[in-house]
Amino acid sequence: MDRATRTATRTPRRRQRRPAVSAVCVGVLLALTACSGANGGYDATPDESPSPTATPAPSPSPSGDATDSPTGATGSTGTEGDGSTAAPAFPANTDPDVAEPSAGAALTVTDLRVGRHDGFDRVVYELGGTGTPGWRVEYVPEAIDDGSGNVFEIAGDGTLQVMISGSGYPTDTGVPEYSGPNPLRVAETDEVEEVALRGVFEGYTQSFIGTDDSDNPFRVYALTNPTRVVVEVRDDD
Repeated sequence: MDRATRTATRTPRRRQRRPAVSAVCVGVLLALTACSGANGGYDATPDESPSPTATPAPSPSPSGDATDSPTGATGSTGTEGDGSTAAPAFPANTDPDVAEPSAGAALTVTDLRVGRHDGFDRVVYELGGTGTPGWRVEYVPEAIDDGSGNVFEIAGDGTLQVMISGSGYPTDTGVPEYSGPNPLRVAETDEVEEVALRGVFEGYTQSFIGTDDSDNPFRVYALTNPTRVVVEVRDDD
């Protein structure tokens, strides 16, 4: 076969290969484009993957594991978790602390506990019945019983009156009332000297806390399971 014949037969083969290569390149480009679109334009390679987002730590709450009376007294056997050092900071004053009960609350004090903690003393009123309690807690010049108006002598230089709203008589709530020591006197605490329950009157359970000083800041909060009202008096000595 002469040179002219060989050249004529080879030329068509070169022209047939070029379209095939172009088709492959186009196919690869289309595939890459499709993959890029599926990832929203993001190529998730190990070097470019997003950094993990840190999960924020939970906020502290006043329902920790501290006990009522590690070195105190209790009107009944056993202790429960009734607050923690994660509870809100003490207020800078001694203004009355007030909260409203839930609608239709009917509660009876079933237990009373007192304990000393680092920097404060804690008084816990445990309640049974239905609803959420409210309260009004404030320093008063003297302990005066609701209804009768009689003065009750309580130990200490200061008197905190605790009025727990949403209360009911045991005959109404179906819950037996507290039957432990009353007043409950405490020897191991720093600020709380005595706690007295005075009874239920017009939807309020009245109680008095005798304190060593008459102007120490205090705080009040509620806990659940079981329902409790917690009063804490700061030790400023």
